[in-house]
Amino acid sequence: MIMVPNNYKEFIDGLTSHVKNKVIPMSRIDDAVRRILQVKFVMGLFENPLADTSLVNEIGSQEHRELAREAVRKSLVLLKNGESADKPLLPLPKKASKILVAGSHAHNLGYQCGGWTIEWQGLSGNNLTRGTTILTAIENTVDPSTEVVYKENPDADFVKSNNFSYAIVVVGEPPYAETFGDSLSLTISEPGPSTIQNVCGSVKCVTVIISGRPVVIQPYVSSMDALVAAWLPGTEGQGVADVLFGDHGFTGKLPRTWFRTVDQLPMNVGDRHYDALFPFGFGLTTYPTKNI
Repeated sequence: MIMVPNNYKEFIDGLTSHVKNKVIPMSRIDDAVRRILQVKFVMGLFENPLADTSLVNEIGSQEHRELAREAVRKSLVLLKNGESADKPLLPLPKKASKILVAGSHAHNLGYQCGGWTIEWQGLSGNNLTRGTTILTAIENTVDPSTEVVYKENPDADFVKSNNFSYAIVVVGEPPYAETFGDSLSLTISEPGPSTIQNVCGSVKCVTVIISGRPVVIQPYVSSMDALVAAWLPGTEGQGVADVLFGDHGFTGKLPRTWFRTVDQLPMNVGDRHYDALFPFGFGLTTYPTKNI
């Protein structure tokens, strides 16, 4: 079995030629075929070759979505929460006069899901599948009297002139899969950095990073009041709002080291010059609160 979806005829011709010219021994082909057949026999595919569709209507059920939402809550990692432990920004108050939600990833289901979602490389936008964006989740969570203003990339003057109680900035990477995600810079997508600077330089803010891996954030951390690594939360953006507003606490820990600069990479626990921005296993905790 070979994963060549488009050029399979060329692959077959090339493999056949290599076998005929004794570059690849026939015993290697027999071994590969034997192992594939063994798996198919164990799975009973020769007796029942078609998939059982009896549970297909359960896919995307509310029960499944609730479990996915729980997974989002538990996987978020709180990297910064105020300048000191006795002055945290999170959890955010649900009741405020006016709050700002900004960023390229705040209202984009495709960005939340990442690659290998419906399409191979993923898609931007809200038309690829059903779910809840982080913006919608915030609107669902705050008090009805709280005015939520959404502006994807506001300038600093807009932020300063609107007297926001606080801001939530959601930025990160575009979707990708396999080598299309290779990067030597590991930066967040434009205009993410300017959004962070314009908003967090003007009002109290929490920044939520949507990414499939650690990315460059050191230049911006000092301007943020709080920072959350949300990874790729998928369709259930409500899980992000669950912890931002204190219905549940932050419990997640970093599954790998968060670097300062790409020049440090590769960098892992135990390296002689281990100097992480946030070390492996790091993650601040908060506790559920009666948030009004």
